[in-house]
Amino acid sequence: MKNVIFTLGALLVFANQTTAQTELPNIIIIFCDDLGYGDLGVYGSAVHRTPHLDQMATDGALFTDFYVTSGVCTPSRASLLTGCYPRRVDMHVNARHPDSIGTQVLFPMAKKGLNPNEITIAELLKEQGYATACIGKWHLGDQLEFLPTRQGFDTYFGIPYSNDMNRDFVPLPLMRDEEVIEAPVDQNTITQRYTQEAINFIQAHSEKPFFIYLPHAMTHNPLHASDNFRDKSANGIYGDAVEELDWSTGQILTTLKEQGLEENTLIIFTSDNGAASRWGGSNGDLRGWKGSTWEGGMRVPGIMQWKGTIPAGRVITEMASTLDILPTIAQWTQSSLPNDRVIDGFSLAPLLLNDNVSSPYVSFFYYQKAQLQAVRSGKWKLHLALDSTYQSNHYPGFKEGRAAELYNLEEDRQEQHNIAAKQPEVVQQLEHLADYARQHLGDLRSDGDQIRPAATVENPTVRLLEK
Repeated sequence: MKNVIFTLGALLVFANQTTAQTELPNIIIIFCDDLGYGDLGVYGSAVHRTPHLDQMATDGALFTDFYVTSGVCTPSRASLLTGCYPRRVDMHVNARHPDSIGTQVLFPMAKKGLNPNEITIAELLKEQGYATACIGKWHLGDQLEFLPTRQGFDTYFGIPYSNDMNRDFVPLPLMRDEEVIEAPVDQNTITQRYTQEAINFIQAHSEKPFFIYLPHAMTHNPLHASDNFRDKSANGIYGDAVEELDWSTGQILTTLKEQGLEENTLIIFTSDNGAASRWGGSNGDLRGWKGSTWEGGMRVPGIMQWKGTIPAGRVITEMASTLDILPTIAQWTQSSLPNDRVIDGFSLAPLLLNDNVSSPYVSFFYYQKAQLQAVRSGKWKLHLALDSTYQSNHYPGFKEGRAAELYNLEEDRQEQHNIAAKQPEVVQQLEHLADYARQHLGDLRSDGDQIRPAATVENPTVRLLEK
């Protein structure tokens, strides 16, 4: 595979700006749930008012081709925090019975979780003296061994899994660190409470570098909004939730300005996958929804701002992904990436700083659960010929297979015109890239030769409110 190669000009720009920085930058990652590519004004929404996020894009960089590695929650989150494909860290199949055709996401009391031996962004930054906080949805294991406080975060405030996992035997818990403090949690105020927690953390740690990972509960179903936003949008409760997320981002940006931290804070805003086919979300003109390997399932909003470092008003059309967040942060915080394991992402610093830099990706792989279904290289995307495929939304089983389908995403990002018959050499080239993925990451029932195991516990316990 190709190593990262950047232009000399880009590296000189980065070197000059790094030299000028006397402090390590603060890092804030805002990670929404099921927010679609077309849900923000700056991405074309005509029904959602998102002035703060629109301004953030004006003040920083907007990505048009920004991807996650999975169309659902758990594997997508594993990739963001580790810089690795979900299969690389064994977080791609998370049903109670891994050999079943079950869900990809973890449920309460799951035996499995992100291996504590994996190096997360938080652990990388702890080595540099950062204060670290996770505020929001975790969904990488609810057992004590897997909680954020065991994965590099000094503190945790949030729901340990999806907000629809509110069941009789386990009322939806709100946790502080490793204890449940409310169950079931009042979700109407959850965006407000997460926002205030983030503000408090910024104010308490303004004198030293900090990292906030803010994975919101919204816009995952069931949808909620506070009294200040409910019934205020033009798109029902979904729009209310989106507009409250925009307000939340605005509050955080205002706090940074008040604390004099605007020019020393990198803020990243994105989503864990595309919008679902119900509830009111939009993936714009992209084909497909959450849970699919069409563009609408895995291409998401991506906005990054660091005033004084990232040039304002940049629109980046090169391919990038959440895999790149860890390597980018590592470069900008002078942190060392681990040299004892494969990291799949690349630093985006040169792309963010220079117009004449190409994406470092030779290929990007679209997995659905355990199955490799598509590969992208440059403008070309090949949906692989398959004997059978997982169904596209909730994976209840298989459906009939398909022939190969090739799309030119520069001309046809809606994936409407299959040109595989006209471009056999391109099809063959992308099939070779898929073979590489199958060898090293695996496919369906076969494991690759470069994967690392998740962790398990023998006797999982439920997270309950202690009375």
